[in-house]
Amino acid sequence: MKFPAKGTPHDELTATIRDALSRDADWRGGKTWSLVYFAGDDVAAVLKDAYELAFFTNGLGPAAFKSLKKFEAEVVGMTATLLGDPAAAGNMTSGGTESILMAVKTARDWALAERGITEPEMVIPITAHPAFDKAAQYLGVKVAHTPLREDLRADVAAVSDAITADTILLVGSAPCYPFGTIDPIPELAALAQERGIACHVDACLGGFLLPFVKLLGYSVPPWDFSVPGVTSISADLHKYGFSARGASTVMYRDAQYRRHQFFAQTEWPGGLYGSPTMTGSRPGGAIAAAWAVLNYLGEDGYTRLAKVIMETTRALVDGVNAIPGLKVLGKPDMSVFAFTSDTVDIYAVADGLEATGWYPDRQQLPPSIHCMVTPAHRDIVKPYLADLQKAVAGVAADGPASGGRAAMYGMLGTLPDRGAVRNVIIDSIDRLTQRSDA
Repeated sequence: MKFPAKGTPHDELTATIRDALSRDADWRGGKTWSLVYFAGDDVAAVLKDAYELAFFTNGLGPAAFKSLKKFEAEVVGMTATLLGDPAAAGNMTSGGTESILMAVKTARDWALAERGITEPEMVIPITAHPAFDKAAQYLGVKVAHTPLREDLRADVAAVSDAITADTILLVGSAPCYPFGTIDPIPELAALAQERGIACHVDACLGGFLLPFVKLLGYSVPPWDFSVPGVTSISADLHKYGFSARGASTVMYRDAQYRRHQFFAQTEWPGGLYGSPTMTGSRPGGAIAAAWAVLNYLGEDGYTRLAKVIMETTRALVDGVNAIPGLKVLGKPDMSVFAFTSDTVDIYAVADGLEATGWYPDRQQLPPSIHCMVTPAHRDIVKPYLADLQKAVAGVAADGPASGGRAAMYGMLGTLPDRGAVRNVIIDSIDRLTQRSDA
């Protein structure tokens, strides 16, 4: 596509966008199991209004946009209270990846300033989000990956063995994305405190849901700032905070420690420049929308949504376990889980689901199907389980098809050369982001 010589009328552009969007996955109807956290049309209306009102504002200039300074400060304050320490300091970011990048950067710079560590390392369970590996690559931090216990939670003994004199950070998840299990945060934090190391809890998934799950009476392992030794927490507003995309938080127990997150340039001809997080300009709409949805829902609204989510999750987990040949992996603490099979090709089952209009998420190590449950899934439990049972029966009767994504996932999952698998992913990214006429 070449740069247009003439402009296109507004109504034609809108029609083209609507047509393109009509071909997207049906997230509103609960057909997807990731990417979108939809809490209902009323919440969507609040988000749209708030985002549009603050559309042209820029979080880079809080002095010019005092509204955003107020909204962000209040979002951070509400988040601090929710995470177990009203005195915690923090910032909003563009998403969980940026929050994790900031937590790693802060730990790295603190360790350099306070301990003189120039070749930093961090220890993370194999279930920790790939954003930690991305942060390590970007920031020059070595990563040690540790195995899990049989219950699919971090193995603290293995973490302890992986610590060296250059370790700057231990990581736990609340919960981990693959299995929905919360790592043993008190043990990890105690180990970090004993060794003088920072401890980060990745609660990008659970930060805005687990507090309300606990209010409902569910058993939730300790994971937040109430646990001694937890240094920082990431929690995404645009996941179970149900805000608009582009909104997360990174929180710190100690405001002085947070100062290692900041960036400042004093010798630029353009003026004195400072930024608290990775990005410079930040969309004010995302900040205003986050503030709006927290105030719109409040504790009662989030608790109501948590009840729907957890009841739906329980129905799905019980339903999956009741289908012969399927089993849920581990014991999920929240609304994220995965299931596999010892008798049928689970990737072929995923292909069968896709053929009936679902958009299943496939995982590896072990091969499994992943589900992230939101209020949008409340009314699709029975049809999903019925289609899942049919897919399992079809694979059991006919065997896996020779084509489809099952063949690709099966092949890539068994390749011993993981560098070759990485090249396949890089090639795929390259193709997906090429110009359409390239």
